[in-house]
Amino acid sequence: MTAVQDRINAYWTGRAPGYDAYVQRPERFAVDQQAWSQVWAAALPPAPLDVLDVGTGTGQAAIVLAGLGHRVTGIDLSEGMLERARHHAAAMPGGPVIAYGDAVSPDFPAASFDAVTSRYLMWTLREPQVAVANWVRLLRPGGTVAVVDSTWFPDGLDNASENFADHYDSTVRSALPLATAKSIDQTVAVLERAGLRDVTAVPLTSIYELDQRFGVAPDHELKLQYIVTGRR
Repeated sequence: MTAVQDRINAYWTGRAPGYDAYVQRPERFAVDQQAWSQVWAAALPPAPLDVLDVGTGTGQAAIVLAGLGHRVTGIDLSEGMLERARHHAAAMPGGPVIAYGDAVSPDFPAASFDAVTSRYLMWTLREPQVAVANWVRLLRPGGTVAVVDSTWFPDGLDNASENFADHYDSTVRSALPLATAKSIDQTVAVLERAGLRDVTAVPLTSIYELDQRFGVAPDHELKLQYIVTGRR
């Protein structure tokens, strides 16, 4: 574990209560769950699959995937995020298993999963090329990597609407190759270089429309998100 990752973990642990409250807000929760269920159902083969959700955060994607009938394990390094994810998972019959674990080097045997997923991880992922290569190792033949993200900070984190300065300092930023990506094609290229086939980036217009309707998180900008998928 690196000092860079320690600073990232501390940031997200501090943000976890407010982040979770935003995800759970009642005026949008039901339609969000429905929209994300459709996103993940379109990206993955039918349930039941063994799915690893890396950088699971508060467990939003893991919960949705479990609701689709998949057997889900969610891992994260932020204790604050893990606490919220465990709370939600415990309240759900057949909910995901939530565990402490590093998205860059998940500690599971080869060929343990049918799919590896993430939501809003790639931009803040150290060593993404190493990470995706490790995810591919965890896949069974024909398995899927599916990641959701956007080009959140194309003008640099110095111009980010949210104040990252205390944790996302220059050392942290230099370790995150996709933090300032100007195109989702940069994420596509990471998956392709890891040897995945049929890599595609699909714009999530349904999520964009919900963001237009309900608004985005405070101090955030409206952005088109994508789901990038590839097959082993």
